[in-house]
Amino acid sequence: MAYLYRILTAAAVVILAPYYALRGWRRGEPRQTFRDRFGLLAPEIVAAADAAGENRPIWIHAVSVGEVLAAQPLLAGLRKRFPARPVFVSTTTETGQRLARERMPGAAGVFYFPLDWTISVRRALGALRPALVVMMETEIWPNFLRVAHQAGVPVAFANARISEKSLERFERWRRFAEPFYRKILRWPALFLAQSKEDAERLGAIGAPEERIEVTGNLKYDSEPPRPGAFQEWFAAQIQAQERWPVLIAGSVVAEEEPHVLAAWDLVQRKWRRALLVLAPRKPDRFEAAMALCVEGGWNAVRRSEMDFKKPLDDEADIVLLDSIGELAALYALGDAAFVGGSLVAAGGHNILEPAWFARPPVFGGSMENFQEMAGRFLGARAGIQVESGPMLGRVWIQLIEDAALRERMGESARKLSLANRGAAQRTLERIATLLGPAEAK
Repeated sequence: MAYLYRILTAAAVVILAPYYALRGWRRGEPRQTFRDRFGLLAPEIVAAADAAGENRPIWIHAVSVGEVLAAQPLLAGLRKRFPARPVFVSTTTETGQRLARERMPGAAGVFYFPLDWTISVRRALGALRPALVVMMETEIWPNFLRVAHQAGVPVAFANARISEKSLERFERWRRFAEPFYRKILRWPALFLAQSKEDAERLGAIGAPEERIEVTGNLKYDSEPPRPGAFQEWFAAQIQAQERWPVLIAGSVVAEEEPHVLAAWDLVQRKWRRALLVLAPRKPDRFEAAMALCVEGGWNAVRRSEMDFKKPLDDEADIVLLDSIGELAALYALGDAAFVGGSLVAAGGHNILEPAWFARPPVFGGSMENFQEMAGRFLGARAGIQVESGPMLGRVWIQLIEDAALRERMGESARKLSLANRGAAQRTLERIATLLGPAEAK
């Protein structure tokens, strides 16, 4: 089956190459984006890898925004422990790429992960000559794992997780999937799982049990972002215009906007000076989300069109955050928050971001990607789970009206976010063993 996969991926690349080229041209992407995906890394990245000499680099792959944020404390730890080794970061998505370039100044270079085609993978590995590859969460690319294994490059999965839904899909196709996964999961050197449940699921799909360890969730080790120019300007506008309450709806995904706007409608009926910050998860939803706000009769203003030399529109009902990397800091300004990707079947997003600022996260029923974390927050009465837009609205109103409840839950959320730190150090210690005994000390 592994041989069939190689044939299918080679055929897919031939078919998809024109698509990627055309898509990149339409979006105005740099030509290097296309080259990266085919393993042709930029000359400056290749030069930086070559300059390391015997101190071969470390390669971290973080798919998108969530993985980039989780990788930040690990990158910092690697740079401190192995200062002579350059650390490169790859992403899959455009939003992940932007955030990595902004939030990871310690990286020796940032590029797009190659397509899982043998030739692309060999080019990229040959250009970097990494001593180690760290795959964030569970990005299982068979050709990449096989070629890295053949080249003697150890691969470690950090912050690894397998959701219940993924395991259920595996069980449905076990007859065909098990032999395939048992073969390709022999190649990685380590699986560092977020939780005991994730470790058990990794073993169930074929990862060797002796290579699985529980090191915790790296997202707990992330640091709150520093206030930026927009946050400082926005905070001053809220105060000057006496806007209250301020609600932050972050990482909202497609088909979830109507639910959030229904909740917002309930809040605004009680407080006319309320203000909603609506942050779509992906850039391709900016236009659609804006259209929904306008169709609902609200005065919505876009972050991208704001002039910091002028005041915020005093009649604005909604601020559409059509930018990348500014959401997390804005939770500090909110009186109540909602973390999206959870009212529809999208698996949820990071509820730690409001918790950093003692804001209790409110989230929906779809939290498969953060199941263990959501369970901790609910168990500690540090977060609230809702099932619909109207229910979200009622919870927002409850938190706004009951300051004591809001503050008590917010403080519990903050303490919980701090109490579970340590995964970065545990992950670093295990990864170091793959670089040799001298560096494991």
